[in-house]
Parts: sequence; C-alpha cells; structure tokens
Amino acid sequence: MSGLPRWLLPVAVLAALAWWTHTPRPVAHAPGILAAEPPQQQPLDAPAPALSRAGAAIRPLAKFSMSARVLSRSDYRWDAGAKLAPVDLALGWGRMSDSAVLDRIEISQGSRFYFWRVQAFPIPESEIIASSANMHLIPADDAIERVMRRTRAGDIVSFDGYLVEADWPNGGKWVSSLSRTDSGAGACELVWVADFRIEPR
Repeated sequence: MSGLPRWLLPVAVLAALAWWTHTPRPVAHAPGILAAEPPQQQPLDAPAPALSRAGAAIRPLAKFSMSARVLSRSDYRWDAGAKLAPVDLALGWGRMSDSAVLDRIEISQGSRFYFWRVQAFPIPESEIIASSANMHLIPADDAIERVMRRTRAGDIVSFDGYLVEADWPNGGKWVSSLSRTDSGAGACELVWVADFRIEPR
C-alpha cells in the first residue's frame, strides 16, 4: 500500500489547517478605484539627512510619498538585503487598485521581483507597468517594521520617505529606480520609510 503512513495523515491535516488559519487572507473590496493618485516624487530641496541601517549608508535621492493598494507582500529573512529591507510590497494605484481589473490579473512575488500574468489584458500593458510596482521598504525604526508586517493583500497603505541608494563598506550597492514606467531588473523602488499607515479596513 502506497501513500502517507496512517500516523502522518493527522499531522499533515493539522499542518495544513495551521497554515490556512495563520496565513493572512486578502482584504476584499467591491469594484472601484481605491487609490487614485500616482506616487509623488519630488527633488530634494535641502541637504539630504545622513541615514543608516544594517551597516549600510543610506543616501536619499528624492522625496517620495504615496497611497496604494497592496497587491502582494513578501517578507525576506535570508537574502543579502533582508536586514536592510525586510519587506517588499507589490503596490497598485489608479486602475491597478480596482478589483474589477485585479480579478483578471494573476499576481505573485519572489526573489525580490513582482510578477503578473493575464490571459487577456483588462487594461493596456503599459498602464499595468506604470500603475504598479514592487517596492523594497527600509523601515526607519522597528515600530514601522511591525506595521509593515501586518499588511495584507487588499490593504490600502500610505507612507512617506525617500527613494534612496544604499552603500555597504564592502562596496555593495543597491539603488532605487526613479521612474514608474520602467520594468525588469533595476526597476524596483528602494524606499526609506519614515512613516507608514494602514488605512482602516
């Protein structure tokens, strides 16, 4: 007789139940645009503050603020950037915050990338690219990190800070994109987050 040993079946069922009950379920929304405005990026109007985290020197490149719908969240603990940016959020605004559109797009994250797939485009491909992004978030403090880790797909979040470049003493470098219309490697935003809010569900 093949298959799981009888003693292992209850363990597998309990493990599956624990995963289901502890995995945050997406926040459901009726159709409609929930985050109408695109991210706001502004030049620095004063000398940039000296910032650091996880052994990296952080150099602000531009002011940055936004409100968006969380399309997906991915936490990192083991990769080279995990201590600096422990949370990535795939975020959408404009029609990429509308459930009527998102219900027709398959979204996932992995290895610091955000992926989407469609059978038929609900909106133009260029609009999907320009109205969504994967953002590597650097929390300014532990309290902000705790709030980030409470986010669920479907949440509306707002945050302020800087698009930044991170430099390590060993010569390593991580630089934010400064455009919302690029895609592929190097297109993600690296954001120093000074304030982070989850809007009431």
